Amino acid sequence: MGLSIPQHVAIIMDGNGRWAQQRGLARSFGHRKGVEMVRQTVRTAGEMGIGCLTLFAFSSENWRRPPEEVTDLMGLLKLFIRRDLAELHRENVRVHVVGSRKNLAPDIKGLLDEAETRTRENTGLNLVIAFNYGGRDEIARAVREIAEDVAAGRVAADEVDDALLGARLDTAGLPDPDLIIRTSGEQRLSNFLLWQAAYAELVFVPCLWPDFDRAAFEGALAEFDRRDRRFGAVDDADLAVGSG
Repeated sequence: MGLSIPQHVAIIMDGNGRWAQQRGLARSFGHRKGVEMVRQTVRTAGEMGIGCLTLFAFSSENWRRPPEEVTDLMGLLKLFIRRDLAELHRENVRVHVVGSRKNLAPDIKGLLDEAETRTRENTGLNLVIAFNYGGRDEIARAVREIAEDVAAGRVAADEVDDALLGARLDTAGLPDPDLIIRTSGEQRLSNFLLWQAAYAELVFVPCLWPDFDRAAFEGALAEFDRRDRRFGAVDDADLAVGSG
């Protein structure tokens, strides 16, 4: 493709329910179709040389959805891990899960633990699953942990900086996302990677998640390639214009 490939791509997979409703189907059909697109997207990311792919699978706010939809989503998670984990392992994919595991059902927690443990030594694509994840909750948990360390004398208050906080987040050890993609045309982060997104490029695509095929993925990467990332600095062309 000749594009500048981002090291870390994060995706807000939005629009499964609307995709199904547009076709007169139950929302559950959209979620099942969405799982198929997860498989394709993981494969495409690996082929493109992306080092880290984060997928927003289930937010801490999604528990507010109708109980039957939540049950269906939990079933799809179980099915994905049981059916796809062996293949991901064979493909050298490392699975990392971010989000709170407090109060998760034992079988769900066990599957998440198994996915991480089985693939821990893999060196290929780093697949990060954001499950029961919320950016504000993640930051609050990290701050609470630091506050406890300060109170216990393990950390001095003047030692608390952005690096220390970043090291206490669920994503510690992972690069910040270079590109965040959201499908369905919605243009907001919805509590996703709030800290980590500080300098990410945001690309909002109009298609619903079940329609996010390889061409749509490549289109988002092409948009990223057109961006001028300066991270708060000024490039030489801007300096030349300003000096005039």
